[in-house]
Amino acid sequence: MGIVNATPDSFSDGGSYDPLSRARQLIAEGADVLDIGGESTRPGAAPVSIEDEIARVAPLIEAIRAEWSGPISIDTLKPEVARAAFNAGATIWNDVTALTYAPDSLSTAAELNADVILMHMQGEPRTMQTAPHYTDVVVEVEAWLLDRAKAAIAAGIARDRIWLDPGIGFGKALEHNLALIRATERLASHGFPLLMAASRKRFIAALEERDGDAASDATQRIGGTMAVHLYAAQNGARMLRVHDVAAMKQALRLWQALT
Repeated sequence: MGIVNATPDSFSDGGSYDPLSRARQLIAEGADVLDIGGESTRPGAAPVSIEDEIARVAPLIEAIRAEWSGPISIDTLKPEVARAAFNAGATIWNDVTALTYAPDSLSTAAELNADVILMHMQGEPRTMQTAPHYTDVVVEVEAWLLDRAKAAIAAGIARDRIWLDPGIGFGKALEHNLALIRATERLASHGFPLLMAASRKRFIAALEERDGDAASDATQRIGGTMAVHLYAAQNGARMLRVHDVAAMKQALRLWQALT
């Protein structure tokens, strides 16, 4: 899954490229799915209005769909944005709140006949990294995701349309992220395909021996991204959400050739 940020303030690459050109590049690099986002969910991010978010993503999805027939995911927590995105050609709803943000999130996803990615997040983007706390992060995240999957099925979303995402970096300290990554096999064992999304995230820099600009530059975290995602793939993850599609595809091809 290649990431296309139609935002000026994404933690990794917001505002640094033309989103349509970026989408074309990721397709050329071999992306299987494109994930389009119009609101940053980085720590401290400010909310975006429904109207502004739709204006960012709907025309972009229409333009991509005019050139490409592959799956397009809309990364949003707002049902109104999801609906507009699906009208423009999206087929997957990737929601960092696991369809809890609005009272009609579940019913909207069912009505759209959407594939859904249910992600775990403790808190909300502006404050989620202030003081994340768990008694047992794996048990708690696992139970919460399975509960959300059950709610989605009860709302009329087909079981085979539901993906789970442990939400690496979303209300988690370093030790929480590492524990969830180590638990990939367990989290992938419940009959729902698992998505791993650790691309360029801040916790990777926490393991760096460098400081200053080198450690804070998200583009310097590609090696760590590869390590996490190869481990996840080896232990049952079915999709990897990444900024660097060509590098990830190369790493996967070599890993597969060696196994």
